[in-house]
Amino acid sequence: MSKLELKVPPPAVALLVAIAMWLAAYGSDAPAFALPGRRTITIALAVLGIAISVAGVVSFRRARTTVNPTRPDTASSLVATGIYRFTRNPMYLGLFLVLAGWAIHLSNAVACAGPLLFALYINRFQIVPEERALAAKFGTAFDDYRSRTRRWI
Repeated sequence: MSKLELKVPPPAVALLVAIAMWLAAYGSDAPAFALPGRRTITIALAVLGIAISVAGVVSFRRARTTVNPTRPDTASSLVATGIYRFTRNPMYLGLFLVLAGWAIHLSNAVACAGPLLFALYINRFQIVPEERALAAKFGTAFDDYRSRTRRWI
C-alpha cells in the first residue's frame, strides 16, 4: 500500500493535471496542432464527461451511499444500476473525458498526455485501492459485478 492511495480526491487530481496541461501548452515550445471542429469536439467531450460524472453521483445518491472517494470502506451498498451497469467508474471516466476535451482545446501535443497520466494515476492510487476495499466489504457480489462490468468503458 502506498501513501498516495485514496489520499488525493480525484477532482483535485484532475484539476492539477488540467493546470499542468495548460502550463505545458503555454509555457513550452511543445508542438501545437490544428484540429478542424476543435471547439465542437471540446464542448462535446466536456458535456459528455460532466453528464457521465453526474450520472454516477446521482446513482450513488439514489442508493444512499457515500460519494467520498477517499473512504470506499464506508460504502453502505454496492451500486450496479444506472450508469454503473456500463462502467464501474463513471465519475473518473467523466473527469477523463473533460480532460480530453481540455487537451483538444489546448491543441498541444504534450498537453494530450494529461488524460493518459490522469488515468494511470487514478488506476493505481484510487481504483485499485477502492476495489480492494469493495471486495473486502461486498465479497462475491463485488466479484460478480467486476466480472460483468468494465472498469472504464
